[in-house]
Amino acid sequence: MQIFLITFGVFLAVVVAMAIGYIFQKKTISGSCGGLGSIGIEKECDCPEPCDNRKKKMAKEEARRKMLAENRII
Repeated sequence: MQIFLITFGVFLAVVVAMAIGYIFQKKTISGSCGGLGSIGIEKECDCPEPCDNRKKKMAKEEARRKMLAENRII
């Protein structure tokens, strides 16, 4: 039980230190490498034509959006 409490205390101290650093720097949290935007890719799939699975997802999202727009209560 003592090892658990020491480990929990260390993790808690690290989380508190990170929170304090975030509060004082007032910067947004971001990844270390900058993501796909840093290498010039603007979207996840850089294909000129979406694959069949992606087309199905896009059609499903569009149908859901239309249904919500039609059935919207003011």
